Amino acid sequence: MAVATQTSGSLLPQGVGRITRTWRLFFLGMILIAGFGLYAYLREVSSGMIVTNMRDTGTMGGAPWGLYVVMVEYFIGVSFAGIVIAAVSRVFRIRELQPISRIAELLTVGSLMVGLLAVLIDLGHPIRGVVNMLLYARPQSPFFGTFMLVAMGVLPASLVYLYLGARQDAAVVAEQPSRLQRLHRLWAAGYSDTEAERLRHRKVMFWLSVGIVPLIVVALSTEGLVFGIQVGRPGWFGSLQGPDFLVLAAASGLANLLVLTAIVRRLLGNTDRIGPSVFKWLGRFLLVAAAAALYFMIVELITLMYATPEHERLLADELIRGSYAWIFWVSIALMAAGLVLLLVQAGTRRWQIGPLVLASVLISTAALAERYLTVIPSQTHATLLPYEPGSYFPNWIEFAVVAGLFALGALLIGLFIKAFPILPLTDDEEVIADA
Repeated sequence: MAVATQTSGSLLPQGVGRITRTWRLFFLGMILIAGFGLYAYLREVSSGMIVTNMRDTGTMGGAPWGLYVVMVEYFIGVSFAGIVIAAVSRVFRIRELQPISRIAELLTVGSLMVGLLAVLIDLGHPIRGVVNMLLYARPQSPFFGTFMLVAMGVLPASLVYLYLGARQDAAVVAEQPSRLQRLHRLWAAGYSDTEAERLRHRKVMFWLSVGIVPLIVVALSTEGLVFGIQVGRPGWFGSLQGPDFLVLAAASGLANLLVLTAIVRRLLGNTDRIGPSVFKWLGRFLLVAAAAALYFMIVELITLMYATPEHERLLADELIRGSYAWIFWVSIALMAAGLVLLLVQAGTRRWQIGPLVLASVLISTAALAERYLTVIPSQTHATLLPYEPGSYFPNWIEFAVVAGLFALGALLIGLFIKAFPILPLTDDEEVIADA
């Protein structure tokens, strides 16, 4: 086992266990934002959903699925790229991406956790909702299938993937005296650096990589089915909802992974382990995903505009020139701008971190806006029932809760970085020998 980053004295590598003034300010800021989000949520629980801007469709003229459901789709989508990049780098032995495999796995786990938390928040009374789901759930329901796939399949599998993939490094840092030594020994779980142990570790991680990608693809496709099979909602019914969810998930997930990788690189000052080749690979993947996402957005628009039933055309008009037009055109412009930045990078063959981060922020924001347009307009406009058009825009309660979710996700990632090496300490060839 070749160790790429050695420990020095009693100091743990990559700043693990060392809390600087900057980190204290970061943790304090995230705790305050998360605390404010908790306050807003408690107000919602005590007074009911009436304190939000969500309302029933029809006579109340609103949207029962609001910003929380939008964030469920966004967070679950972000988780897709992380675990796929980690798995692909192992299966196809892409050595340039292996240094960021743990960053990718951590992004997946964090996104899944806050995504599932957003589901529970949307229930209003989560305990009652979970109990009723267990008592009265319809297994054939796509929503039930998606929730159970993510909560009982993808998240546990991702946690196991992260845990097993880091056991080697846990054994390395557990040899150094520190306040975290007990945690590292527990994580190592008796790992011994023998040839047989390393071979078993490589085989397990390889087959986990092979199995976890189809699992999350099925989960995301089923999530698209939640919308795609609802024939009473113009803009939702269609066979492309599953592929559209996958494509937009890949774009938003890769964008978030690229930004997080740049942040980790800046924090560690480690230009060797996370070099230009890492961003080159991520930039290429993001270019393909963003191009596919923009293609889907344009095709969906053209389909809505031509040869569709009346209610579908009404929805298209609302998106193009109605109350949702500013969100729609901003999302198109942001996705196109991000794609142009990536194309310039690819054309010049100079994958610079600054423009890549900017392109990633633009694409991620466009994906979030597109998720909003997927969920909301079909509830407030062009329904097949004889009701007047409704309206919905989140209020401060909803924005505060969502900001708290983002802060909680940032806290989880920050705590991990301070408790465990975020970059692998060992160079693993990932060669699977014959049994």
